[in-house]
Amino acid sequence: MTIAPTPQKEADLDLGSKLVNGLLAVKPLADFAKNRARSMMIKRAESIGVNWTAEAQSLRDRGQQQWEQERTAIETPDLDYPSYYLTSFHAYDTGNMSWDAATEVEVAAYAAHARIWETESKEGDERLRATFHDFLGKVMPESPQRILDIGCSVGMSTFAMQDRYPDAAITGLDLSPYFLTVANHNAQAENRSVEWLHRPAEETQLPDGSFDLVSAFLICHELPQDATRKILQEARRLLSPNGYLAIMDMNPQSEVFKKLPPYVFTLLKSTEPYLDDYFSLDLPALIEESGFQTPEIFCNSPRHRSLVAKVK
Repeated sequence: MTIAPTPQKEADLDLGSKLVNGLLAVKPLADFAKNRARSMMIKRAESIGVNWTAEAQSLRDRGQQQWEQERTAIETPDLDYPSYYLTSFHAYDTGNMSWDAATEVEVAAYAAHARIWETESKEGDERLRATFHDFLGKVMPESPQRILDIGCSVGMSTFAMQDRYPDAAITGLDLSPYFLTVANHNAQAENRSVEWLHRPAEETQLPDGSFDLVSAFLICHELPQDATRKILQEARRLLSPNGYLAIMDMNPQSEVFKKLPPYVFTLLKSTEPYLDDYFSLDLPALIEESGFQTPEIFCNSPRHRSLVAKVK
């Protein structure tokens, strides 16, 4: 089934968002904004000691043929991709469906999270993940034994989860076969055991009650609202009667986002096509509507929040 996006209605947006959307509707301006956003990220990575170009190139140096063979082995043939997914994300014209995107995810994460706290460093990313897991551990009374990490990308969130729960069986699910191939490569390099699935999170085809924990780390802001709704409903189906849903993402109520200069806001939106949908979504209410108890919410950084909810 192809899942069409449900974009936020233009009439519901504030004046600033409407002006930015108008600018980004002009392709040359949108392309300029994307290229500028990418350049700023690369510069920030280098400023914290992460050589963006060299680290991404070290992955590509394995050779195109090797990568393609491994991608063929991990991807689901003839997968019917949701239409919202086949668009530009993060300044890549082909979005997440490319080796450029897959080999640059990790360095991009270091750059994106470097300035979350006052001390600007590569460790910002690790600290962000740690705050999420600390909160999750406080809410869940017992350690989960079966974990599904949806939107697992190249495995950074999956490996962080595995480090916290080393005895659990971990499954990572993503729509990009390129991301999953890099994730599998990294898992093998670190001698990790993870099951990788190339499937949509809306229709995993996994059995009911298969997991004790379903985690979604930084994916909701990259989804139209209808897709988020369907993914939450699927997560509810997949969870055991005492299971938990855990989400970590941008905090729409953060003063950091509210005070962003118009220029920076424009660059951000040029790389995030569904940001209006996410910022206008009442995620806690949608979690409850999807069959969960009222979520526990923790602002785990100046611009992020974690939501953890038990099955209702």
